[in-house]
Amino acid sequence: MAQVVIVTGSAGLVGAEAARFYLGRGRHVAGIDNDMRAAFFGAEASTAWQRRRLEADFEEYEHADADIRDREAMNRLFARYGADIDLVIHAAAQPSHDWAASDPETDFTVNANGTLVLLDSVRRYCPGAVFIHVSTNKVYGDTPNRLPLIEQETRWELDRAHPYAAHGIDESMSIDQTTHSLFGASKAAGDLLAQEYGRYFGIKTGIFRGGCLTGPGHSGTRLHGFLSYLMKCAVSGREYTIYGYKGKQVRDNIHSADLIAAFDAFYRRPRPGEVYNIGGSRFSHCSMQEAIALCEEITGRAMKTCYRDEPRIGDHIWWVSSVRKFRAHYPDWRPTYDVPMILREIYDACA
Repeated sequence: MAQVVIVTGSAGLVGAEAARFYLGRGRHVAGIDNDMRAAFFGAEASTAWQRRRLEADFEEYEHADADIRDREAMNRLFARYGADIDLVIHAAAQPSHDWAASDPETDFTVNANGTLVLLDSVRRYCPGAVFIHVSTNKVYGDTPNRLPLIEQETRWELDRAHPYAAHGIDESMSIDQTTHSLFGASKAAGDLLAQEYGRYFGIKTGIFRGGCLTGPGHSGTRLHGFLSYLMKCAVSGREYTIYGYKGKQVRDNIHSADLIAAFDAFYRRPRPGEVYNIGGSRFSHCSMQEAIALCEEITGRAMKTCYRDEPRIGDHIWWVSSVRKFRAHYPDWRPTYDVPMILREIYDACA
């Protein structure tokens, strides 16, 4: 058998991109996905369509409709392939800080306990494998909101004198003493576990703290999937709700293909226990107002929007990831999709 790649959340945005990437390179991919996204957010967010495409397009794709919290199921899967597994990409998660508040126990068990089950399966059955953990910038909580931000016409922007201004927020920012949201706390737990399995047990873990992860493969919905859901609303005429900060909050956006290219660079030269901020950086970022304007330009019609003055708990006013550390370690990698390119691709998929 070819070397095996295990991908959790394999029908989601990142998981499906990873599965296709490695299947296209002749690898056997075992995908784990039980479509909890539909349970979290409703039928419109279901990833079943991605699963069907993967199964139709690739004979070497094998799907496990299993829950990452199920230790026995994970042990059976990992034991089956054993040392043939040389890469695990852990993209399964409860991804919304809004949803987490409605069911903190499910949120924590998926994001923390599920990660622990997977890490221990790697330690038991394939300790030489690389383990890539898809973390989030929400582990920093609302600490970024303490930065010296300046209001501009369409966005908030960081004071040019600040060290983060040129390249974005780097990994030196503390994750302590801040309002994380319950989602941020559960993801921080998984993030720290992955670090410790790298440092304590020598597992080849890489922790990637993503900004907005996006692309046409995203099953965007109201509570998760910024650019995907925004364009869905623009195409369908559905009303889009803006939460706080005058719609001037800033996000960097990284296309799932650029993200998987970063994962592959780490896989080829792993640095156990390393943590990276990963996102569109200064190359690919926008405010909410700017994204709406781009959607209107691409679709050729005005969007329906409403505004609520109260922001979401723990939400960032300004986030741009610094990718300097990752690029210093992997200088051949660079993002290739900017926000207009991403939105046009999502529009083509929606239309």
